[in-house]
Amino acid sequence: MKKYFRSCIVIFSFLFFGACSLILGFIVIPSMGLFIKKTNRRKSFCAVIHNLWAFFIGFMEKTGSIRFNLTQEQKQVLSNLKGSVIVANHPSYIDIVLLIGSIPNTLCIVKKEIKNNPVMSNIVKSTYLINDEENETLQNEAQEALNAGYNIVIFPTGTRTIEGEPLNLHSGAASIAMFAGAPIVPIHISCDYRFLAKHQKIYDAGEKPVNYCIKINETINIENFKTPDITDTKLRRRINAVIKERI
Repeated sequence: MKKYFRSCIVIFSFLFFGACSLILGFIVIPSMGLFIKKTNRRKSFCAVIHNLWAFFIGFMEKTGSIRFNLTQEQKQVLSNLKGSVIVANHPSYIDIVLLIGSIPNTLCIVKKEIKNNPVMSNIVKSTYLINDEENETLQNEAQEALNAGYNIVIFPTGTRTIEGEPLNLHSGAASIAMFAGAPIVPIHISCDYRFLAKHQKIYDAGEKPVNYCIKINETINIENFKTPDITDTKLRRRINAVIKERI
């Protein structure tokens, strides 16, 4: 009975999130676009999404779906991040919500398929960096955002990870950080049992609230790994290896 009740709560939470995203994408963002200067839109849209996703985290906690165990010190560190590439493992569907809901002025790089998602399309097109462009164009856009003080969240695995399987990382995060000269902040996300994982149904919610925890690991500064004779390819591989160790 408890498992059935939790399944209903989790499904309701996602229906609520979907409804809020539709209102945001088709009413709020277009309306804001009419009154906000183009140069200020990204900042305003980011603030709205950050606050909405922070609200959604609180909503899931109040319904007993999850517990997000952030210490006061972690909250302080995350709120002070600026111009950083944030890399994390990706065990569950809501990881990006947890991160953007906890870190102000944060963008993410999303797959081009999400641009065609009817719920998320307007939100994605208005605020995020879409990975369907030439590599140099994406790097330039990312550099511009980082230089303006925005953080960028990247899941180097590109998809949700499966516990027990080796991590296969793409080099995009390392490339962007190298190109922009930005620090990389590695974060490890964990939950006490499998929830919203790859190939898992939303209604498979278990019998108790899921405890989410994060660990903010040592920042990766690109300059610390450079040597006079190292090539960009070798440097990228070295940075990618360190990312793998720290997420």
